[in-house]
Amino acid sequence: MIITGVSGSGKSTVLRALEDIGYFCVDNLPLRLLPPFLREKSQADRDGRKIALVMDVRTEGFLQNYSRVFRSLTRQGYQLHLIFLEADEATLIRRFSQTRRQHPLADRESISHALQEERRSLAGLRGLAHRIIDSSFYNPHQLRELIQAEYSELTPRQRLALHLISFAYKNGIPPEADLVLDVRFLPNPFFVEELKPLTGNDPRVRDYVLEKQETQAFLEQLFHFLDFLLPLFIQEGKTHLTLAIGCTGGQHRSVVIANALGEHLEQGNFPFTLHHREVTPKENHA
Repeated sequence: MIITGVSGSGKSTVLRALEDIGYFCVDNLPLRLLPPFLREKSQADRDGRKIALVMDVRTEGFLQNYSRVFRSLTRQGYQLHLIFLEADEATLIRRFSQTRRQHPLADRESISHALQEERRSLAGLRGLAHRIIDSSFYNPHQLRELIQAEYSELTPRQRLALHLISFAYKNGIPPEADLVLDVRFLPNPFFVEELKPLTGNDPRVRDYVLEKQETQAFLEQLFHFLDFLLPLFIQEGKTHLTLAIGCTGGQHRSVVIANALGEHLEQGNFPFTLHHREVTPKENHA
């Protein structure tokens, strides 16, 4: 597994998450050492242990030669899985400011200009990615959970890693969404004075939304739809699916529906992660 992407997007977090579930991990291995490194590991490890490496603009000769090296390794029978991490510019600038780290390309230029140059240089590599993750709305803990839920098995996955996200349309649809559900047609607790300051994690908001006849009819149809759809995705060999559920402010209806869907999946012992994008971390785990 090759982990790459823009600086500040969470590559180190992903590498640590993979190391904790059994991957042999290396950060910033020079590209010229990759073929001999893989040959040696293949001879030494007979148990099928997976390898994860971070390779990016810091890696000597990576941008100039990755295409040739990757093609050569594929011809030799190695199975490469490329994860590309990115985030929006405002998020990346904030992260660099908070950590006080220097962007690897910003020694003579502003961080903003360095990020733009880095995106351009990585465009071709992004096009080769098997998995693209936008980490803009994930903190390190949430990103770690996402990776471990999806890559926790050391053998090829035979089941689907499902990720549920509630969100606010006013803040944009999550870029990683495969399926999007708009629940703005449901009765809105925002217009009930005592419910307005609460979130969908509160039992009073939950009851208000779920007791409505249209909500019950919608959930019945939604459960049938996903019970039909998910086995077909598994049969097709899909390894991850992100379902985003949106309402106007991302605080009430979308949270209630995402939680209800999570409870339905738990009853069927179906693995999933759940993230309320617009809800504070403390409320997120209520």
